[in-house]
Amino acid sequence: MGQDKYQAMGDGIYAQVGGPQNVAKLIHCMTRVRMTIKDEAKVNVAGLKKVPGVLGVVQEETLQVIVGPGTVNKVAQAMVAKVGVGLGDPFPGSASVGNDHQDNKSAVEAKAAEVHAAHKAALKQTWWRAALKHISAIFIPLIPAFVGAGLISGVAGILVNMMAAGDLPKSWTEFITVLKVINGGLFTFLNIYVGINAATEFGATAGLGGIVGGLIYLPGVVAPVTITNIFTHQPLAAGQGGIIGVIFAVWLLSLVEKQLHRFIPDAIDIIFTPMLSLLSIGVLTIFLIMPFAGWLSTSLVGSINWILQVGGPFSGFVLGLAFLPMVMLGLHQILTPIHLEMIKNLGFTALLPILAMAGGGQVGAALALWIKCRKNKQLTRLIKGALPVGILGVGEPLIYGVSLPLGRPFITACVGGGIGGAVIGLFGNVGAITIGPSGAALIPLIANHQWLGYVFGLLASYVGGFIATYFFGVPKSAMVATTADGTVIETATPQPEPVNQPTATPVTTQSGTTEFVAPATGQLETLSAVEDDVFSQKMVGDGFAVEPTSGTIVAPVSGTIVSVMPSKHAWTMTTATGLEILVHMGLDTVELNGAPFTFSVKDQDTVTAGQPIATMDLAAVQAAGKKTTVMTIITNMDHVASLTDFTPRTTTAGDDVLTVTSK
Repeated sequence: MGQDKYQAMGDGIYAQVGGPQNVAKLIHCMTRVRMTIKDEAKVNVAGLKKVPGVLGVVQEETLQVIVGPGTVNKVAQAMVAKVGVGLGDPFPGSASVGNDHQDNKSAVEAKAAEVHAAHKAALKQTWWRAALKHISAIFIPLIPAFVGAGLISGVAGILVNMMAAGDLPKSWTEFITVLKVINGGLFTFLNIYVGINAATEFGATAGLGGIVGGLIYLPGVVAPVTITNIFTHQPLAAGQGGIIGVIFAVWLLSLVEKQLHRFIPDAIDIIFTPMLSLLSIGVLTIFLIMPFAGWLSTSLVGSINWILQVGGPFSGFVLGLAFLPMVMLGLHQILTPIHLEMIKNLGFTALLPILAMAGGGQVGAALALWIKCRKNKQLTRLIKGALPVGILGVGEPLIYGVSLPLGRPFITACVGGGIGGAVIGLFGNVGAITIGPSGAALIPLIANHQWLGYVFGLLASYVGGFIATYFFGVPKSAMVATTADGTVIETATPQPEPVNQPTATPVTTQSGTTEFVAPATGQLETLSAVEDDVFSQKMVGDGFAVEPTSGTIVAPVSGTIVSVMPSKHAWTMTTATGLEILVHMGLDTVELNGAPFTFSVKDQDTVTAGQPIATMDLAAVQAAGKKTTVMTIITNMDHVASLTDFTPRTTTAGDDVLTVTSK
């Protein structure tokens, strides 16, 4: 039954992205299903967000659907199993079709061309953005391995300490050794795994990439035999250059291999291409790449340690503050090989605990929003779903579902991260023995018994993010009362006092008729056709809808403007006969914070039917993944005696639509 749930979620995602036939490749990370999409126009982002279990959607080089840790691997596996491919493999129809002799070479070239086209069609591409994307793709498949091996190493460390303290007998030694062997299965041979993944990412043969990664260990070089470093004239050290050298060497391997495939005849390609690729890149790696990359990695690690030691709390504050903006720009991917080099050289990375404080700031900001925006049921529902995983260090749901769409809370959350980073910097020497987890999940992986310093930093980031957000980071639009699906709960019933508004017509429940006109040019529809249950099931009231083709929005009736919502996506008004009217521009557009809307009236203005009231930037609303439907709704239906029927049709703003008779 559980598997059916994940399959249903995967089917729901496919339904909103144009089906499996619109997907070229699918992978996942700790929280997101990442899809390379062929035709972005077929993706319904608003529909994706409504799929049960989906916490958020991010559109970058790939379409990223956030479903949370633990769930993501099951959903991704169900999705690729439905198509009959593996994770990261091209979907059927994603590569060029040729004769039966088209092998991996043509498939890789086709996939590379497709990904390149998708990149050019997405955000503005730069060489460094492409490089960071490759680094991300290399390490994402290894994150579960980092987490698993790191936790095993942490358990081994705890047992060693207990045995040293006399709390465990010496008989535990062999079991501890077994745990260390398991952990060593990753970190001892990490260069090989990175080489294989890098080859897959760059379009080279995976096995050749693994061999190039293995060269860094200098297999077969046993004392007294040495290989001379041509720059220092000292013996070359096994492992010198590490991850940075492997990635660069495999990238060069991919260039050489592709060129050889192009020029070597097919009959002998399988023999000479691997040999010549390995020979040329192997020699280059040993004599040039290893010495240079070794110097670079040592310099990077030394520089970061110097910054942390000299800068202390100030460095911690800057790093904790800047990490979330780095994530938004994709720059954080470059830190992964740096973390790994620090772990290789020092046994831990002092950078990760500081950067993890950014997630703590998000948690504090979310708690502040929960308290101050408790009437906003949609926002609090998102916070309830994202907060538990946020505490465990998975920040994407909080970032993309809560703080970033609201704007200011994202900034105040960064401040909270900076405060936590300053506390970590004040303690000093707080490091993690592996990468992958953050938040509370990182506590067991803190090296050298410094976990208490990390906990104090985490608590400081919570408190800092909470205070900064509570007092400075809550936009008024977030405090508007809404239902769980984002529909604004309007407050049209309180009427202006006659003494303060002598010119306004008192709201009375008198009999009479009111003529309604179309508020926009477009396709006139019944409310039941609106793609939102609250409106289509007439939970708010009855009326009609227009799918606009023009952004000019006019008054549907003559009357008085009662309230223009702070988010500008809706307004309320009353008529002389006592009807209370809600005009709602777009679906879920409260999340846009008023950006696509401009009003030419204000509260308590008297308007006539057909008078221009507002403009809506239809392209901006659609670009945000929202529907542009304009709804006109009578919210006090208990005062309505009858409504005339109307037929769905093309209409022009100001055209008569229906007549309403009041009781």
